[in-house]
Amino acid sequence: MPKKPSFVFVLSSQAILPSRGTPTGWYLPELVHPYNKLAPHFNIVVASPAGGEAPLDPYSVEATKDDAECQEFLKENQNVWKETVKLSSLLGRSAEFSGIFYVGGHGPMFDLANDYVSQCLIREFYESSKVVSAVCHGPAAFVNVKLSNGTYLVSGQAITGLSDAEEEAMQFTKDMPFLLESEIRNRGGKYESADHLFGVKVVASGEGGKLVTGQNPPSAAVIGDTLLQALS
Repeated sequence: MPKKPSFVFVLSSQAILPSRGTPTGWYLPELVHPYNKLAPHFNIVVASPAGGEAPLDPYSVEATKDDAECQEFLKENQNVWKETVKLSSLLGRSAEFSGIFYVGGHGPMFDLANDYVSQCLIREFYESSKVVSAVCHGPAAFVNVKLSNGTYLVSGQAITGLSDAEEEAMQFTKDMPFLLESEIRNRGGKYESADHLFGVKVVASGEGGKLVTGQNPPSAAVIGDTLLQALS
């Protein structure tokens, strides 16, 4: 059998929501659904800024108690997020991977948005024509990325992520260091959203449709299919 190609998933290392002092991290269904779609076809390497155990947002466990796929993953696959590699260990290795995907949750708004190693990695993958993707708050990792020509990655690109209205509906607006939709627009991105709150929206843009973003948790259920198309 031919060896499966490899693909990177990135989780936040941010464990606490600073304004509230409550646990945060990455959001369970936003890992599980894309992971399960890609795992049959790819060897998935899971990374985080700090390496080791990446903090799972406990609220996302509660929110998915009726999601059989999430609950099974929680029981069977804890090593996936408890044994992550350090993001820095992947620098200069984009040739080994087909793409990279950033899982959402509030965590990325605090660490990945300003992580220099992550920004270098995204630039490297994007400029090597690899798939670069994120869902919900995951695109926070993209907003400060500059390409080698000095322009922002999101500038002029159709892109989505959690909308400002959705953040407000969840009552986290005042807890965020910035609002994702607003920041995408500030960086020159062409923000797109579903026509109602928490509707499904996945956008593929960039060269060959290789910049793939999903708006919110419901979009995580379908972004795996779009990723498989972009990777084929």
